[in-house]
Parts: sequence; C-alpha cells; structure tokens
Amino acid sequence: MADESLTYADAGVDIDKANALVESIKKIAKSTRQSGVMGDIGGFGGLFSLNTDNLERPILVSSTDGVGTKLKIAFMMDKHDTVGIDLVAMCVNDIVVQGAKPLFFLDYLSMGKLDNRIAAAVIEGIGEGCRQAKCALIGGETAEMPGMYGNGEYDLAGFTVGVVDDKKIVDGSEIHVGNQLIGIASNGLHSNGYSLVRKICFDKMKLTVDSEVKDLGKTLGEELLEPTRIYTETILRLLKNFQLYGISHITGGGIMENITRIIPKTCGIVIKKKSWDIPPIFSFLKKAGKVSEIEMMRTFNNGVGMVVVVAEKDTQDVMERLEGTDEKAFIIGEVVKRKKDEDAIKLID
Repeated sequence: MADESLTYADAGVDIDKANALVESIKKIAKSTRQSGVMGDIGGFGGLFSLNTDNLERPILVSSTDGVGTKLKIAFMMDKHDTVGIDLVAMCVNDIVVQGAKPLFFLDYLSMGKLDNRIAAAVIEGIGEGCRQAKCALIGGETAEMPGMYGNGEYDLAGFTVGVVDDKKIVDGSEIHVGNQLIGIASNGLHSNGYSLVRKICFDKMKLTVDSEVKDLGKTLGEELLEPTRIYTETILRLLKNFQLYGISHITGGGIMENITRIIPKTCGIVIKKKSWDIPPIFSFLKKAGKVSEIEMMRTFNNGVGMVVVVAEKDTQDVMERLEGTDEKAFIIGEVVKRKKDEDAIKLID
C-alpha cells in the first residue's frame, strides 16, 4: 500500500473554514471601529494610532481576563452570543477603575474543532461588548486544537489596552476617613463564582438550565447567562465631574476582597449590609447551598458590580448623577480610622 498523503485537515484543522470565519469577523470589527484604528482585521498585528495631544503624560493601562466556568452554561444552553460581552466587561471594567479609557481589545478563542456558527456568535458578543465600552476590536486569534476540548466546547481570553493621563490615575492613595462608598448595581452574577453556582444548582439541587426558579422571572440558564455589566462610560462620565478617590470592580473575592485592595492600611471600611437591593439569584444560592453570609460576600458581587469612593460633600450629587443615567446606586458604607489589630472591613446591619 502506497504511503498516504496527509493534510492538516486530516489532523482536524480546517484552514479554509478558519479563513471564512475571518471574513465574518471583519464585519464585526468594522462595527466597533474607533478613531485611532489603522488597517483591518487580518494582518499579523493590530495597529492603533495614539492621539495623546490632550494628555500631558499618557499612561497605557492593560488588562487580560477570561469568562471562567460560566462558559459551561453557554455549552449547556448552546447559546454563545453573550459570553463575548462578559469577556470584554471583565477586562475593560478592570482598567476603568484606574481612570483609563479603553482604546482597543483583542480576543483569543480556542476550540477543539472549529464551528463557525458558534465562533461567529461568540465574536458577535465580543463586538457588542466593544460597542458598549466604546473600544475597537482590532485583532485576535482563533485556534483549532483537536483533542483539547469536548464537542462544542471552547475557551476564551481577552486583552484590552486603555489610556489615562498620569495626573488623573485613580489609585486609592488619597482615600481618607469620612469618604463614602457608593455601590453601583450589578445585573446578576456577572462572571464570578460559577464553580460554586454549578455545584449548588446542578450537583446538589439536580436542576437543569431549563428549570424555573421562583422569583427569577426566567429560566435558571437565562439567569446564569445574563452578561456582565460594562461600567466604562458610567465611570468615565463621573470622573469628568467629580473626584473619585478610589474605584473597585467587584469580581472574584466579592466586596470583602476587592474594596480592601484600594484602601490605605491606616483606613478601614464599614459596610452596611442592608443598604442595597440584593437580586433574587443570590438569595436563592445562599439558601439552596446553605452558604454562609461571609462566604457569599467573599464569592459573589451580591448585587454590587462597582464601588466608587467619594467625598462626603459629593455623595448626593454623585447619587443623583448616577440615577439620572438610569444606574441603580446605593450608599453602602464609609471609610473609618483603622487600628493595627482591626480587620480592614467590618459588616454591620
């Protein structure tokens, strides 16, 4: 028998299918185009021209993240057009807390076998996230890796770069006693705690993504796939009008871990537990999983997706500004003096 001539396609990688996907990505990228973008998708690197004439000392701020095991819910539901929003959100929300405006975004999508239907839906979600964040999708990578993932499964990573004037970086260093903490509402779980969520819902409760859960007003799967809020425009508008002493994106680690990261060691925080509305999904998870209050606060956002630290005199004006832009906001606590032997954060009723 003559030696058989093998191709890359025989090994499970379809170059022609990947090329066809690139053409559809170009249309999505075009819809996110911003001033500064040079060229089109398809080159070896994404080009972006920095216009920093209005900045005295421009500082680039970057972030990378993924979506985590929330992807498992997308696989279960065969619904892939929202996890791209999560991907963008997790990156751009992390740089806006330092006052940075996101400029551009790149993604990495890896699949066992390229499915253009799924890939196009994922990337359309990324495009929607970029449109919400007002940043440009300038490039990415779609990798076909036979044997690495189950049928219909994939993984995602995202990368963003933004810019802020050096003198306007928000780093928490000026936070002081008497500052007030304003929480801006989340719209659910966002993209954190899903390993515990899946253990409670699917392993313990034996629910499915189609299960109806009281008070949610939607199926469990629909609730769990609700995309992460993108706060960039909200925060950047506030920064134009107010001094924000610190900003915290509430992700893995919840309020307990994330706020304390920006507070000076001489300060502590008092959080008023009943000062904001907690969406029903969190109450359900707490009861169904018999999760302690502290564990809930350390794992989930519990209805607060972003926290800004403001001067007491500005508190009501900031609240009115947020509410005027249809944001739900709550005064959730304040900065206090901290003794050496005290915890950085205290929860009170």
